Amino acid sequence: MQTTLALSSLERQDQIADFIQRRQRATVAEIASHFAISPATVRRDLEALAEQGEIERFHGGARAYGASRNSRQAPPELPVLQRQRVQAAAKEQIGRLAAGLVQDGETVFISSGTTALAAAQYLRRREALTVITNSVLVINALGDAPGITLVGLGGVLRRSEQSLIGHLTEHALGEIHADKVLMGIRAIDLARGLTNDYLPETMTDRAILQAGREIIILADHTKCGRVSTAFVAPLTAMHTLVTDDRAPASFVQQLRALGIRVLQAPATEEDS
Repeated sequence: MQTTLALSSLERQDQIADFIQRRQRATVAEIASHFAISPATVRRDLEALAEQGEIERFHGGARAYGASRNSRQAPPELPVLQRQRVQAAAKEQIGRLAAGLVQDGETVFISSGTTALAAAQYLRRREALTVITNSVLVINALGDAPGITLVGLGGVLRRSEQSLIGHLTEHALGEIHADKVLMGIRAIDLARGLTNDYLPETMTDRAILQAGREIIILADHTKCGRVSTAFVAPLTAMHTLVTDDRAPASFVQQLRALGIRVLQAPATEEDS
């Protein structure tokens, strides 16, 4: 049993999601006993986690998303502004680590998504940096950073993601070259590669992967070993994966065996 009274609801929910992921399924009574909280609190937390796509509810408990299936399908993706609270601590640590790979004076492309946005926020104080992006949120985050030359790509606005996609975006991507690409992804699977959940954005994603000398994928551990709807590229399209240290060890080892560099951000108290 562990006491979670001092934790915020988001921190507690993150620990409950991790508990269910490790066990694959748990009842309300088991969760209440383990975390020393009331069954009513457990039910509220499970409902919140189910809405975020973190777990699947069943009567009297919950299971890890995909635990009842033969393959691990990535859960439906929430709009970007709602996703900011999901795995927030891990995304901050991944963003910090990824930003450290960018050197002053370089040109870097930053994609849409919450983890890529976290990396962008750690670049605000950099000097002589050129940032190219199709993310409205990244533009807003870096628009007043004095040391950054900011290039926003045109295109059709995908409102749920606050990203610009489509033919105009892809045409612009064909005209640029970045030293590094920092790109979020919905799911990474050893057999099925990089996948996202929105078919109309697939061609834009592929054009992003062609726009940089070094491709750095940013994804927390919940994206590892998952498959989503639309194939984007094979694993070998990325040079580096930046994730957190809760990514499955065997998954990390197999990526490294393919020659892909894997960097893992340390867990924070919220993630432990």
